[in-house]
Amino acid sequence: MRFLGEFEAGEGTSYSRGQPVILHSERGLEAGEVLCEANERAVAALTEPTRGQIVRSLTADDEKQLERLRANEQHEMDTCSRFIAQRQLQMVLVDVEHLFGGERVVFYFLAEKRVDFRDLVKDLAREYKTRIEMRQIGVRDEAKLLADYGDCGKPVCCNTHMTAMPPVSMRMAKLQKSTLDPSKISGRCGRLKCCLRFEQDVYEDFQKELPPVGARILTRKGQGKVLSQEILARKVLAEFEDGRRVIVAADEILTKL
Repeated sequence: MRFLGEFEAGEGTSYSRGQPVILHSERGLEAGEVLCEANERAVAALTEPTRGQIVRSLTADDEKQLERLRANEQHEMDTCSRFIAQRQLQMVLVDVEHLFGGERVVFYFLAEKRVDFRDLVKDLAREYKTRIEMRQIGVRDEAKLLADYGDCGKPVCCNTHMTAMPPVSMRMAKLQKSTLDPSKISGRCGRLKCCLRFEQDVYEDFQKELPPVGARILTRKGQGKVLSQEILARKVLAEFEDGRRVIVAADEILTKL
């Protein structure tokens, strides 16, 4: 799981953007990457940020240790899946994360209901002789863990710049006149794409400038009835009393009747 946080650098040390480091977080010793200086604006954008201390720049020995940990991940997944099957638990294992310092192994899983995994934790603790953490996640979290690129060809937003994942509704897709085909407006997680949320505020602000569908308006071309809105263009389609249908800009509307 990708976490964003604020980490102190030792006195007299500096790190550049993109530099791999070893850091000590609330969870333990971890490998991370420097994104930017922790200025007030950057920290304010974080939701429940992790905090800690940068220990050192990533060394060649550290890289070898990370490679060993990654090489063991599939075995850890297979072992946990076997224990899940033996105990007939209704859960789907998604990913595993082995902290750099060996303090704990975190298993991420999906489940429709609450799962009693206490015996599973005991099985895994006996197997790996370390602290075991089971973390239930949602389908959007699964995409954040495993997805790479979206339909737009860019890295998925939830795994790059998003620090929180607010809800997205079908109403947003309708307002933005997106296709309502689920296969085209759903992201890698199977839920509505987060980018619908990004533009929602702009659509709502622009819509306030336009008369609603069904309203009667007065323009220099006469009186008409609003049939539809073109929100981003700030225009409406109006039908006039003589049957003409005309695109009318918001600034051409004299008044609403």
